[in-house]
Amino acid sequence: MPSVLTSPPEGAAADWTIPQDWRAYSPDEHAMWDHLFARQAAMLPGRATSAFLQGLDVLHMTKSGIPDFDELSARLYKATGWRVVAVPGLVPDDVFFRHLANRTFVAGRFIRTPAQIDYLEEPDIFHDVFGHVPLLANQVFADYMQAYGEGGLRSLEFNALHHLARLYWYTVEFGLIEEREGLRIYGAGIVSSYGESRFSLDDRSPNRVAFDLQRVMRTRYRIDDYQQTYFVIDSFEELLRQTLETDFAPLYRALSGAVDLDADTLVETDVVLQRGTQAYARRRTAQH
Repeated sequence: MPSVLTSPPEGAAADWTIPQDWRAYSPDEHAMWDHLFARQAAMLPGRATSAFLQGLDVLHMTKSGIPDFDELSARLYKATGWRVVAVPGLVPDDVFFRHLANRTFVAGRFIRTPAQIDYLEEPDIFHDVFGHVPLLANQVFADYMQAYGEGGLRSLEFNALHHLARLYWYTVEFGLIEEREGLRIYGAGIVSSYGESRFSLDDRSPNRVAFDLQRVMRTRYRIDDYQQTYFVIDSFEELLRQTLETDFAPLYRALSGAVDLDADTLVETDVVLQRGTQAYARRRTAQH
C-alpha cells in the first residue's frame, strides 16, 4: 500500500495543494494519457453510465494530452461548482474530506509508466482525472461527493472512518448502476481500468448485489485485485437521498456491534442480482 503523507511537503500550500506544472509533462507522458484515453474511450460506450460519457463531452476531455487543471476546472466549475487541484500524493483523511466538502477534488499529477499500464498501487492522474472528474459534471453525483466529504469529517468524531471508507470504495470507486438500457459502470476504479471494465459487467465470478447502505459499510473489500462483490444502485438521486437523510450517528453505533463481512460473502437479506462463482478469486488465490 502507498503511504499517506503526514504533513505538507516542501512547496505545498497549507491545504496540501501544489501547482500542477502542466508545462513540465514530457511528450511520452502526454502519449501515455492518449493511449489510456483511447483504449477506455473505445470500450466504455455501452458499459459506462450515460452520465460519465456526458461528462467527458461537457468537460471537453479528449485524446489530446494530459488535461490542464486550470482549463478543466473552469469548465467543471461552470457545470457544478467543482474544481480540480493537484496534491503531492495520498493526503490525510481530514484533508481529503475537507476538500470534498468544499467541492474541490484532489488529484495526483503524475502519470503511470509503461511498466505500470494495467496496475499501480497509488492512483495516478489518469485514474483521478479520467476516472473521477467526468461524473463531477453531473449535478446529483457532484452533490453526493460533497455530502460524502461533509460526512467524512463527522465520521472522524465517531472513530468510524473504516465504515465510511467502504461506502466510498463500493460507490465512488467500484459502483455499478442499473439504467434503463441495463447494468452500467460508474465507479472510477472501474472506468479507468481496461480489465475491470470488462470483468465487472461480463464475468460470472463476482457477486452483484443491490445497494444497501448498512450492508455496504459492513463489507470488507479487495485493494489488490478485481472486486469479489459489486453493489448496484438504482440512481444517483437515490444514493444522494440515502446519504442526506441517514442519521449516521446511530448507524455507526449499530455498525460497531455488527460483524464485518468478507468481500465475497452473501447474506440472507441481500437482493442478489448475480450470485458469483468466485472462480476468478479462487484461481488467483491458488496462484499465490
